[in-house]
Amino acid sequence: MKNPATGAPTAAVIGGGPAGLMAAETLAAAGIDVTVFDAMPSPGRKFLLAGRGGMNITHSEAPEAFLTRYGNRAGHLRPMLDAFGADEVRAWIHGLGIETFVGSSGRVFPTGMKSAPLLRAWLQRLRASGVSFAVRHRWLGWQDDGGLRFATPAGETVVRPRIVVLALGGGSWARLGSDGRWVGLLQERGIPVEPLRPANCGFDVAEGWSGHFIERFAGQPVKTVAALLPDGTRRPGEFTVTAHGIEGSLVYALSAALRDAIERDGEAVLHLDLMPDWDESRLFAEISRPRGARSLASHLQSRIGLKGIKAGLLREALGKDGLDEAPRLAATIKRLPIRLAAPRPLDEAISSAGGVRFEALDEGLMLRDLPGVFCAGEMLDWEAPTGGYLLTACLATGRAAGLGAADWLSRPA
Repeated sequence: MKNPATGAPTAAVIGGGPAGLMAAETLAAAGIDVTVFDAMPSPGRKFLLAGRGGMNITHSEAPEAFLTRYGNRAGHLRPMLDAFGADEVRAWIHGLGIETFVGSSGRVFPTGMKSAPLLRAWLQRLRASGVSFAVRHRWLGWQDDGGLRFATPAGETVVRPRIVVLALGGGSWARLGSDGRWVGLLQERGIPVEPLRPANCGFDVAEGWSGHFIERFAGQPVKTVAALLPDGTRRPGEFTVTAHGIEGSLVYALSAALRDAIERDGEAVLHLDLMPDWDESRLFAEISRPRGARSLASHLQSRIGLKGIKAGLLREALGKDGLDEAPRLAATIKRLPIRLAAPRPLDEAISSAGGVRFEALDEGLMLRDLPGVFCAGEMLDWEAPTGGYLLTACLATGRAAGLGAADWLSRPA
């Protein structure tokens, strides 16, 4: 019920992304009056854009393997993902009338691949359950008496709910609402927040690409390669060369380790096997064959099928003179180093690391120093690779915050 004296909702959810909407759904299911406040003209803006090329909602791998994707925050997230993991996410989407399927990589998609039908169905169900929406409401923090300040097109307004769920996202894609402005507002209240850093991001190469390489290959994909990891394992995939460096699925999967190495050592080196189906001795034998009047580029294309952007990467790594040394050339094809100087800016990243520390929260995701205020989603201090892991954890933490808020509200005053 709304407060009859002020008209304020019992619960305010600030942030209309997946975590906030799930918190609102959970609160409404408990019979609690809830309003979702969002700075954008409509909720779910980042959700819509992220799903434009194919809405990856979760992943079908086994729960224990799934949990490892959250690194050193897996222990904190385990109870929430045990309660609302991949299977529950799929069942929840089916409840919205949208079927799902598992792709060849194990990723799970809605039939039709798009996020817009899913969001429409979800918002319709939320409104039918009594959830209200206040858009173009940018949260400005608290008044001294605890009221929530919002900037709106009509001027500043103050709302005084009994409970608050903050689901404000991280710091990437600011134009869609996740701008990280909330960090200072929480720090002013003494809440410990780990600095926001780019995750699932591209990187700048040290010293930059040559002008010739940029002109010929910027924007092109590099396919059928494998990253050589420090533990001796290999990760196949593909990535894209940019004018600044590299980005794409293989780079995103390794971005946390690469970013941390740069912070620790000043740079990171990504080693790539450009021809993972060939062993080095075979490459050396073919490269060493006489080439006659043919250029080296023609020789490499003829003998081992290496051409285009891969040949360009070799030239960037070895220089023109190094290409004439067969042993070094074969070794570099199997272990090409790309030196990385810095991650791309946070606003370009798919997601962010850092956020509200779990130590500041109780088991219901309520801030210990701000009773009645809960946090959920990407604004918490965790990160995960792409592949459905980000969305699943946002939904799971949103649900947990909604349950925690409903439980706290039911306790005797």
